[in-house]
Amino acid sequence: MALPKYNDLYRVLLTALQDGQQHSMKDVRNSIAQMLHLTEEDISETLSNGSTVYAGRVGWAKTYLKKAEMIESSQRGYISITSAGRSLLASNEPITNAVLAKSSPAFCEFYQHKVSDDASTAPTPAEAHEETPETPQETFERVYTLINDQLADDLLTEVLNQSPAFFEQLVVDLMKAMNYGEGFVTKYSGDDGIDGIIHEDKLGFNLIYIQAKRWKPDVTIGKPELQKFAGAMMGPPKVEKGLFITTAKFSPKAKDYANAQHIILVDGKKLTELMIEHGVGVSTQKAYLIKRVDSDYFSDNE
Repeated sequence: MALPKYNDLYRVLLTALQDGQQHSMKDVRNSIAQMLHLTEEDISETLSNGSTVYAGRVGWAKTYLKKAEMIESSQRGYISITSAGRSLLASNEPITNAVLAKSSPAFCEFYQHKVSDDASTAPTPAEAHEETPETPQETFERVYTLINDQLADDLLTEVLNQSPAFFEQLVVDLMKAMNYGEGFVTKYSGDDGIDGIIHEDKLGFNLIYIQAKRWKPDVTIGKPELQKFAGAMMGPPKVEKGLFITTAKFSPKAKDYANAQHIILVDGKKLTELMIEHGVGVSTQKAYLIKRVDSDYFSDNE
């Protein structure tokens, strides 16, 4: 089943705490998973940063309920239901952010991310009526992906506006940025030639041949182009490692042939991803650091 959004977990989280005892977050997550009949695949889904979607949503549900004073934490890593939370659970009213805002002005302010010295301008419970299905972490990941997708499009446009010689140098620069070794662009360029060479070691015992094609993104590179490159890799000198990198895309047969010949393929989409990841042709506008509590710092030193 699809994972419930964090704000759909309010009631089931309170239900997991209804015995009034303190429960660890691990136990709460396990109880919720059992009540919702979630599969291992459901609870193992991850975001691009490696964090678990399910654990994140339960964690934010806990944070929101705690802000609304429906649960409390008197011991690190453990939570329990409050009397307000017990009353809310006993009601038949759907538990939404608007309901939490009515019960707790502090939650209303927290939810709207508004802080004002003038209490008269504080957000009203009605302003919290619109539900946000994403956790803040998921919103950040989505917006970050959108920004990078636009950046990738802009990068590809810039690359296509450059000369073939510039593109060949870009590929060598990218390989160096990825710590594959020192490299250089060859003096000649042609359909059957080698556009760049990377020395994986200082003495040049291990070489990587590069074929770089700055073609339109809608062009599909087929198996014949890969066969030409494989022929050029036969030397002299003969090398066993090849990188075919392009702004275009590859056909399924080209991919199958490359796998058999130990040739790595990088299409336009992968190229821009690597450029962004390794800082080639891009600069940092602003950095955001997402931090969390360091549990080791607060652990008992005995």
